[in-house]
Amino acid sequence: MVYEQLKDWFKKHSTENMEIFFDYLRFPSISTDSTYKKDVLECADWLIDFCKSFGLESKLIDTPHYPIVFAEKHISEKYPTILIYGHYDVQPVDPLELWKSDPFEPKLENDNIFARGALDNKGQNFYVLLLLKALHELNISPQVNIKLCIEGEEESSSKGLSEILTDKKKISDLSCDYLLVVDADIPAKDKPAITLGARGIVPMDIELIGSDTDLHSGHHGGIIYSPIRALVEVLAKMWDENGAVAIDKFYEDVKEYSKEDLNELDLSFDKEEYKKSFGARALAPEGGRDILESNWLRPSIEINGIYGGYTKPGFKTVIPASANAKVSCRLVPDQSPEEVGEKISKFLSDNIPKGMEIKVNVMHGGKPISADPNSVIAKGAEKAYSKVFNKPCKKIMTGGSIPVIAELKDALDCEVVLMGMGLSDDNIHAPNEHFSWDRLERGFYVIGMLIDNFKSELS
Repeated sequence: MVYEQLKDWFKKHSTENMEIFFDYLRFPSISTDSTYKKDVLECADWLIDFCKSFGLESKLIDTPHYPIVFAEKHISEKYPTILIYGHYDVQPVDPLELWKSDPFEPKLENDNIFARGALDNKGQNFYVLLLLKALHELNISPQVNIKLCIEGEEESSSKGLSEILTDKKKISDLSCDYLLVVDADIPAKDKPAITLGARGIVPMDIELIGSDTDLHSGHHGGIIYSPIRALVEVLAKMWDENGAVAIDKFYEDVKEYSKEDLNELDLSFDKEEYKKSFGARALAPEGGRDILESNWLRPSIEINGIYGGYTKPGFKTVIPASANAKVSCRLVPDQSPEEVGEKISKFLSDNIPKGMEIKVNVMHGGKPISADPNSVIAKGAEKAYSKVFNKPCKKIMTGGSIPVIAELKDALDCEVVLMGMGLSDDNIHAPNEHFSWDRLERGFYVIGMLIDNFKSELS
């Protein structure tokens, strides 16, 4: 009955709701660039007003950085509480010239909405907001209390949310029984899945210094050890011939999964389709591991950028004074960002040429997330997907990271599950990010069925 009511409401208000969504997407809420501070704050205020328009108790929770949009629908003390997490900040748009249209002027094309944040994460949290708006207008009272935590700094390490987790007064607002993270993908458009885990991360900047100034490569070539050469050599040593990380004790805290655990997950992977979709020329899973096992359940190290010397058009024959790299490591249970950062730093320092100077800046990272597939929230989400898609819901994990979620889960002492309607080719963090309106609609229904069926999950 509720499902049919929601369907009728969505169809009736589709045009109006798309216009509201476009207004949301027009805010250039780029948290990583202080130039956009005013826009980020205006976006937060817009969300507060929108939440209040359909009866949610709403406020901004101040942090040392950008505010958290907090809203709630309290039904009864006897009901459990779900906290739904999302974020209103977005990634920068560079390179702008590769966008087919203005990233902050949404464009509808073949049911796809093109804009920065269309999926990550404005689109995902917007269908949650629409569901709560629909319940209000349809006068449907769920048997669960609902809270929203929509932060403004997920794309810049969630500094504000992380810092308030030790503030007992502010964290009490977020208290809940279950945490639902609406910031995940499904394997394909017609393949529903809940996400039971995400990897952690530890990023770092590396600088290798070989001299006080750039040197002429003719006058000094064959004499001095180039820091670029030294850097690529030491970075290459981080892996063995089978693709495993060669750093001492790197795997000592890694959780090993049983065959039974692996059988719970959908590890199917089409290599040729993947290569076709992304133009990938070569794959590099950890030796002896299935590809998705390597991506979901094993730690990995990637070089995200490397630079030094002259890189502009033309040619300049120098041996640079220094060379730099940006490296990130994805973590799995039970690895610690701090300990892994120390191991990588030590390895790099131990393997550079004698006398050369190295600086490793290990930045703030995040722990991995692990969810119980038998928890009430996980089973509820699984059933909701199955209802809406009319097919069995798979269990997956993700190789990506949402660093603050593990901290939030620990601080609130609650069960967690991740869900979403994203696809791997939605171009999040890239030019021409997009999200289809029909998937936004399905996300609306999945959240609706999860909330409507919550009583049966507890019985």
